[in-house]
Amino acid sequence: MAISLRHGLIVVWALVSGAVLPADSPAQDYPKRPITVIVPFAVGGLTDVPVRVLTGMLQERIGQTIVVENKPGGSGTLGGAYAARAAPDGYTLFANSIADAQNLYFLPVPYSAIDDFAMIGMVVEGPPLVLIIDAELPYRLLRELLADAKTYPNKISFGTSGPATSPAMALAQLNALAKTEIAGVPYAGSGEAARNVSPSGVQGAFAFYAQAKPPADGGKVRALAIAMPQRIATWPEVPTMQELGFPNFDYRGFVGLAAPAKTPASIIAYLNRELNDVVQSPDFRSRMEALGMTVPAKNTPELLGDYMRRETKRQGELAALTGIKMNKPK
Repeated sequence: MAISLRHGLIVVWALVSGAVLPADSPAQDYPKRPITVIVPFAVGGLTDVPVRVLTGMLQERIGQTIVVENKPGGSGTLGGAYAARAAPDGYTLFANSIADAQNLYFLPVPYSAIDDFAMIGMVVEGPPLVLIIDAELPYRLLRELLADAKTYPNKISFGTSGPATSPAMALAQLNALAKTEIAGVPYAGSGEAARNVSPSGVQGAFAFYAQAKPPADGGKVRALAIAMPQRIATWPEVPTMQELGFPNFDYRGFVGLAAPAKTPASIIAYLNRELNDVVQSPDFRSRMEALGMTVPAKNTPELLGDYMRRETKRQGELAALTGIKMNKPK
């Protein structure tokens, strides 16, 4: 009896003092060395910029250096494969994006963007695509553009960033719903496509907010619609595609944060708390709003996982509209 009592007291003391920790707990001093965030796209892109703002603010909170490492290539799959194979210790993280929901329908992806990662949380939603046209064209309303496009098939051309991308899928959906034949002209990227909306280039494009707003403010292009469910606060005069009679016309990017699968749940919980403290701050919110991005009100690992699953299914339905031979996801 005395031995059992003494043994019980030792166990209680050990638990209280921290000598015994659950097997899933990280070291008490995590993070004890620099953290690397893999961004699978180039510096200055729509995924890279929010991540750099986030990590700059996050490292001040946690007192540890966070390095952003860009690994572009393969529409984001090069960086994704690298991150998926990293040690699940919380020191290599991954910035996931809308490409993770699209690539598997067009490319051989050597990992699962959902099953091979432990989700941490959403960083931002957006930016949305904006339908812009050359400001010298006579169309003031989307219906005027579409009426002309119906009357004269292939007269109007839109720049895209290639077949397996949001701008190309948005154009395919518009053509399918409006029964038009607006021609798609592929460019190296959505930024280049937007820059070529001009009298000597293409007549229009679906461009991301940050690519559309400056030339529109400068009078070079005209914005006819935004591809998201509600109007955007920093551009309230531009109607949504849904308002104009095109339901479920929603093309927004997103940036999330994930870690390799099997990263300890306690590390994921810690990073989610710190992430939320940063993204909910007025400074971060205002900086993202300037880019046409918003911060989700609720933000848990489970919600990001659910979002990825829903978006992957939806992107498959949109990809079918492009007419391109699709991969069959595993």
